[in-house]
Amino acid sequence: MRIVALVIALAVAQSPTPTPAPPVPQAIAADTYLIPGAMLPDRGPDGNTVVFTAPAGLVVVDTGRHPWHSDAILAFAAMRRQPIAAIVNTHWHLDHSSGNRRLKAAHPDARVYTTNAVDRALAPGGFLARSLAAARAQAPDLKAPPTRAEETALFLATMEAPQALRPDVALAASGPQRLAGRALSVRVADDAVTDADVWIYDEATRVAVIGDLVTLPAPFFETACPARWEAALEAVWATPFTSAVPGHGALMTRDTFDTYRRAFGAFRACVGSDRTPADCAAGWTSGVGALLAGDDDRRQATAYARYYVEFLRTNGGASPDCRVK
Repeated sequence: MRIVALVIALAVAQSPTPTPAPPVPQAIAADTYLIPGAMLPDRGPDGNTVVFTAPAGLVVVDTGRHPWHSDAILAFAAMRRQPIAAIVNTHWHLDHSSGNRRLKAAHPDARVYTTNAVDRALAPGGFLARSLAAARAQAPDLKAPPTRAEETALFLATMEAPQALRPDVALAASGPQRLAGRALSVRVADDAVTDADVWIYDEATRVAVIGDLVTLPAPFFETACPARWEAALEAVWATPFTSAVPGHGALMTRDTFDTYRRAFGAFRACVGSDRTPADCAAGWTSGVGALLAGDDDRRQATAYARYYVEFLRTNGGASPDCRVK
């Protein structure tokens, strides 16, 4: 608690930064809403949230990182006059699960549905445990922008309540689920973006909610097993969806998902070749060019892709946290 208080005090002592406005929910299908995430300058990202309305309440898929994102979810529930009955985390990355704590505080009967993959991340030596140790060891930088201290404080506060990241109902295998009275097909992809990732197909609307199996402007490989990730993309493609909600980025059609799927396969093949990182990065940016918003997106896509070529090659083609090579 003392380190959290120190970080918050440092943030307050510096010039305040404006709080972003909560994102606006968008109807994407019958009884299905997208609360878009964002990647704001000098801040960690928020992943996309999907809310399914159901007979017994709301089913919230991913809860974002920042309070203004969870504010949008809570405001939607208040506007609908429905409780949040179920929270589904597609994976344990904190830009998809930090909001669990606030949502459960406001809706204590909500049950978290996700895999047990977070346990390894929280265990000694795991990804989140290593990140926490690094944050605690880092000396405060009085010259850093206030947003950095705010982001650190949020991370530490999330890590002080790790139980909110763990499942109330552990998902271990793919199959039909009835969440808050709504029938959904819940799929589990092992060793893809994380040890186990959840994605959802709603047969009634033909919407697939696929979490970080798709991220723009580039795939993020910090905890990933790329071969299994590519296989998970093929499994999504085999499903007769008409719309797909990625973890980060705009709503996708089958054609735009196919563009990403093909570019992912080509990038992974390039990483395994003797082509230069610059060549692989240029290939990625060209492959997903139609999905990028403009020059800034293209520059970021190229920079991320070049970094991940080096990252993956250094670690034998997969993240150090990947259980299968």
